[in-house]
Amino acid sequence: MSKVAEYLREHIVGEVSTNASARRFYSTDGSVFSVMPQIVIYPRSTDDIRKVARFSWQLAEKGKVVPITARGAGTDQGGAALGEGIVLVFPVHMNKLLELDTKKNFARMQPGINYRNFQDTIKTHNRFLPPYPSSVDISTIGGAVANNAAGSRTVKYGCTRDYVNGLRVVLANGELIETRRLSKRELNHKKGLATFEGEIYRQIDGLITDNWDLIHSAHKDVSKNSAGYDLMDVKRSDGSFDLTPLFVGSQGTLGIITEIELAITTNNMNRSLMVAGFTSIDQADSVVQDILKLKPATVEMVDYHLLEFINKHYPNQLKGLLEPPFPKILLLIEFDDFGKSIQAKKIKKLSKILRNVTNDFQVSTDYDEREELWKIRHSAAAVIAHTEGTKKSLPIIEDGVVPQEKFQEYVHGIYELFKKYNLDVAVWGHAGNANLHMQPILDLAEVGDRQKVFKIMDEYYQMVIQLGGSTAGEHSDGRLRAPYLPGLYGEEIYKIFEATKKVFDPWGTLNPGVKLGVTREDQKRMLRNEYNMDKLGIYTTRM
Repeated sequence: MSKVAEYLREHIVGEVSTNASARRFYSTDGSVFSVMPQIVIYPRSTDDIRKVARFSWQLAEKGKVVPITARGAGTDQGGAALGEGIVLVFPVHMNKLLELDTKKNFARMQPGINYRNFQDTIKTHNRFLPPYPSSVDISTIGGAVANNAAGSRTVKYGCTRDYVNGLRVVLANGELIETRRLSKRELNHKKGLATFEGEIYRQIDGLITDNWDLIHSAHKDVSKNSAGYDLMDVKRSDGSFDLTPLFVGSQGTLGIITEIELAITTNNMNRSLMVAGFTSIDQADSVVQDILKLKPATVEMVDYHLLEFINKHYPNQLKGLLEPPFPKILLLIEFDDFGKSIQAKKIKKLSKILRNVTNDFQVSTDYDEREELWKIRHSAAAVIAHTEGTKKSLPIIEDGVVPQEKFQEYVHGIYELFKKYNLDVAVWGHAGNANLHMQPILDLAEVGDRQKVFKIMDEYYQMVIQLGGSTAGEHSDGRLRAPYLPGLYGEEIYKIFEATKKVFDPWGTLNPGVKLGVTREDQKRMLRNEYNMDKLGIYTTRM
């Protein structure tokens, strides 16, 4: 591998490192896995990435596969930011906002730009990118696109894929392409190209056309879904065609994104927040459907167990906000419609809905007061970072999403699963999307707990599938959820996913072992002996 690194040092502008500290640093991400890379590269330009991809392709043609993994901040909890070959670290150099147009409401940027910095910049123009994840302070825009990230405002505004206008992507052989929605005539032109890009358009168009009914029958009746490849939105009934939906959520397995154009929207800072308590999940669920009809910007949830956990371990976080006894379920419902009268009408309607089941609610329209109340929901971060000796909160079952009508059954199933394994439970997330998060507290150094990891995963994801849901609502598959794709979609669709991957990556150089082709033995081999998130957020300095 030293010869590969030496060649790359001579041919690219960015730094190439093989030192042990850099490789060790990038051997983990936000997941429970560890994979040691051989080379760490800090690219400075698209040209650097093209040269790396081209060289990797040439080596693969000669029988030597050197995989390439694109990495942002490494907050990914599914292990997609890990690779055993070359890791491309984007935030160090490729972190620029390239264009901002507030008249046409779009922005163009490099993938390594910090999400919070981008939001703060466009906020000065009264704009925002709605589907920001909870990791917004640390994560990158490129990572959000790679995972099709979503967040608290997705219930109204949709997921990341709904905001990607187009991409610049380096293909596996080093070719650079630009994606956008093409007319039927433009598609025919692309299919006529005597290049790898042309071959991709020909094969993907044929694959979708030949399997049109099967692909569309695989649609999941959920409000968000990042599992597998989004083949359904590539070709539309009007004949238009766009590869962008395939790259969004593909986690670097089909190409390496080097530029992103995103739609942005007007931001209303004058909002109305309703915080409501319920005596049971059944009671809360009985009003969620009616709440959604009012088109709220958020319908977030924390449960009694989370509030008790915070009160016990981190009491200052709830001081002055909420006192025991806590409600079994707490919903935070926010409206951001322009016009105070519109918000007032919705709050009035919401109050009427809530009074049918509870009188435990309060309204806030004051900015500072709302920010304080939101700390209740954000207190879930303390659960994620919690440590009990050598036991840690593990992100192994934190992204299932089910049809809204199955929400109540989903929550009960989570409680039963944790009870079965005698584990403390705390549940939070996006009630308006029926997409919840929870993390069992286990010790990866203990053989019994390591076995529990896989038993809990199998039972949880099987439950989600049986409820008609998706195993990945907003965090995609990575190395963690990949084994459950055949069970989620069926073998026929899974084979189409494999065929799609083969079209874009015939030599298997683009983030292999992510989304597809992951076995339980692979997972056992990669599972860490100790879990921590100490490195997250420390990524802008070369190692």
